[in-house]
Amino acid sequence: MIRVLVAEDHTIVREGIKQLIALAKDLVVAGEAGNGEQLLEILRVTPCDVVLLDISMPGVNGLEAIPRIRALPHPPAILVLSMHDEAQMAARALKVGAAGYATKDSDPALLLTAIRRVAAGGRYIDPALADRMVFEVGLTDARPRHALLSEREFSVFERLARGANVNDIAQQLALSSKTISTHKARLMHKLNVASLADLVKYAMEHKLV
Repeated sequence: MIRVLVAEDHTIVREGIKQLIALAKDLVVAGEAGNGEQLLEILRVTPCDVVLLDISMPGVNGLEAIPRIRALPHPPAILVLSMHDEAQMAARALKVGAAGYATKDSDPALLLTAIRRVAAGGRYIDPALADRMVFEVGLTDARPRHALLSEREFSVFERLARGANVNDIAQQLALSSKTISTHKARLMHKLNVASLADLVKYAMEHKLV
């Protein structure tokens, strides 16, 4: 039996995933979490084989949670479930330790296949994304500007795009406001945007929020 922990902050989506898993005879829901901090707490006491991880959770987001999960004594396989069918986002998740990347609009049967594959030690990439990753991520000329951001800058960028201010972000990431302001200045320079409105527009154009 493959034990799956569902980490997703939208209750309706989480319930839908749990119902889907319940239909499969070889899968069972071992637990659920609505945010990154809760997920890390549950993982310390709940053994599981696969974490189905939403990439855009409040607090510690999916990308930040991946290295922490990988650092556990017996880390489960991580299958990222994302709204973003974005090659760069998938590449980032795999780079920091995810075993697979599926999008929320993928076929339910494919999601079950993905869970089984990563549980068995394999890799899974959403088929619609796999081809694009080969071309977009591999060709430096074609890479979008947000591919230049460090993991920390990307975390700050994502939060700014969702409307958080510097102080909110400093609190969430346990860093000083000055450090966040430095990251903000760097990432705005890398993205070539002059204002927060431009930053939000960039994020929306690239389907990052």
